[in-house]
Amino acid sequence: MYDIILNPVSGKGNSLKAFETVKAVFDAAGAEWKVHRTERSMHASEIVAELNKKEDAKVIVMGGDGTLNEVLNGITDFSRLTLGIISCGTGNDFIKAAGLPSDPAEAAKLILKGDTGYVDYLELKNRRALNCAGAGMDVDVLVRYESMKAFKGKMKYYASLIDTLIKCKFHKIALEIDGERMEKSVFMIAAANGTCIGGGMKISPHSLTDDGKLNVVLINEMPKRKILPTLIKFLNGGKHIESPYTEEYLAENVKIEVLDEGLTEVDGEVIDEKIIDCRVVHDVLKIFR
Repeated sequence: MYDIILNPVSGKGNSLKAFETVKAVFDAAGAEWKVHRTERSMHASEIVAELNKKEDAKVIVMGGDGTLNEVLNGITDFSRLTLGIISCGTGNDFIKAAGLPSDPAEAAKLILKGDTGYVDYLELKNRRALNCAGAGMDVDVLVRYESMKAFKGKMKYYASLIDTLIKCKFHKIALEIDGERMEKSVFMIAAANGTCIGGGMKISPHSLTDDGKLNVVLINEMPKRKILPTLIKFLNGGKHIESPYTEEYLAENVKIEVLDEGLTEVDGEVIDEKIIDCRVVHDVLKIFR
């Protein structure tokens, strides 16, 4: 029996179309399934916690990265659950790093095949994350995005990005990597398990989701005239990683403290906290892959 947690509003309703495709694939294979629709914020966490009471729960999440994050945070016993991921959101960043199919039919066939493996996740003080946590320019963009009323969709994001760059501010942070502390002034910083943020922008092109390490990527303060060329490299497949203003570290434990008015983000959600203190958890989260 496969239990499908479906967010019906993910991808502006694309999840409902994807569900019809997945249902056809499962029915053709004679697979038993049951759908559980989310109705409110954090409902996916509640649903998976209940399903996790089963001895061998096979839970499929159909939604965006936010729904996937909710499911991860609702798991109560990793040893009793295998997770299937069929991404139907707008960003779908985690599957890019994990090498999972973006096509719903192919993702459903992969799940039915039954092969499994493990992916890492980030353990924070009071939450878990799959993809990335960080601070800097990308968080400033998210903050402006939430407050901007003049645009919608991708235009709203690009308008937020342009406004952020015009008012560009480098952020003072304290960074601790596996116990070694340093202070930096950064354009942006990410502790990354996945490779992409913001719907495909490769912040950490070298990340592997199953190596037991986080890639810490810092784009440091630079002359203002260098911001646009560096940003273009960032948007062009993660080529900023080769910039003289970029540093990259591998770590198991990372602490980022924002020392100015900036905020932080976890899996694309802005959080009103100054400190991200996280560690990588390896060989615990089993998925169909």
